[in-house]
Amino acid sequence: MQRDVKRVVSLIRRVSSGSATGYGVDDFGSEVVSGMDQGSGEYFVRIGVGSPPRSQYMVIDSGSDIVWVQCKPCTQCYHQTDPLFDPADSASFMGVSCSSAVCDQVENAGCNSGRCRYEVSYGDGSSTKGTLALETLTLGRTVVQNVAIGCGHMNQGMFVGAAGLLGLGGGSMSFVGQLSRERGNAFSYCLVSRVTNSNGFLEFGSEAMPVGAAWIPLIRNPHSPSYYYIGLSGLGVGDMKVPISEDMFKLTELGNGGVVMDTGTAVTRFPTVAYEAFRDAFIDQTGNLPRASGVSIFDTCYNLFGFLSVRVPTVSFYFSGGPILTLPANNFLIPVDDAGTFCFAFAPSPSALSILGNIQQEGIQISVDGANEFVGFGPNVC
Repeated sequence: MQRDVKRVVSLIRRVSSGSATGYGVDDFGSEVVSGMDQGSGEYFVRIGVGSPPRSQYMVIDSGSDIVWVQCKPCTQCYHQTDPLFDPADSASFMGVSCSSAVCDQVENAGCNSGRCRYEVSYGDGSSTKGTLALETLTLGRTVVQNVAIGCGHMNQGMFVGAAGLLGLGGGSMSFVGQLSRERGNAFSYCLVSRVTNSNGFLEFGSEAMPVGAAWIPLIRNPHSPSYYYIGLSGLGVGDMKVPISEDMFKLTELGNGGVVMDTGTAVTRFPTVAYEAFRDAFIDQTGNLPRASGVSIFDTCYNLFGFLSVRVPTVSFYFSGGPILTLPANNFLIPVDDAGTFCFAFAPSPSALSILGNIQQEGIQISVDGANEFVGFGPNVC
């Protein structure tokens, strides 16, 4: 939760400042697993790096525009589950020169001995530094050549278990951006619920776009092109739409506010006024449940020790254009300890920006069709 808070602060800062080769035509992808067993609140995908492929767990991050893994020799590395990737053992690893067009696309790129260097810092104090390279990645049975990746020789922070990060943001250097010409700038994913032992999925390509999804417009913020924005018109508790102005969720012409979908943030945030109205509506309809003290960033918790089951009101997102997404109970009332304490899994945002986090995305297929500017919810689950 502490890392989540820092990530949100960083995401808000990035939005406010405005920073931020041939394949087959079939879709391809890999299984997605929760990082809970590794002590992480994020989601991992299994990817083969290099030739021959070395399997690595990588964090999937829809708010980031770079793909990177920890590499030998490592001046500073955090602990990861898999052995460190050694470029010397890969026949397909090829360094990128400073004069390369690929290097020109890297934000804050540098040069050392003729090789392109990258550096990325994240909101929780985590960072990665190293050299840029072209490498082969393997997802499932699909081999993708000449992917620009960061080979991190100095990495620190709270990545917890993963070997690196698979950036899925809207920029040209993300994995999706690099595949856009061949794959139609489209991907679909399902983040498995943390309370199950099953796997989710991550698939790429226009063929992965499902029939029967509830589609809403994808909103682009020219001030922050990495992020995927969606239109939200309101929030519901039970059969009631909470009285919150739709303007509370709108993206302004200056690039402020709006609603970002982010797989790297765990807990959904809403502007304080909207959050408090939403929370109070939930409290009003759960008066029969025993309350508990707040935990970490959660201010609305319940003591459900000894309960075999409870009835709670539904929670819904009203999207612009009409679709309504009603969340499973596991996506908004979550256990926070072993003593039966459950908390309302939302928090106030310190700004006008709303963030749809991965807890609320769990178990629901979400598809991003960047070419046609739509985001779909459903119809499949995981």
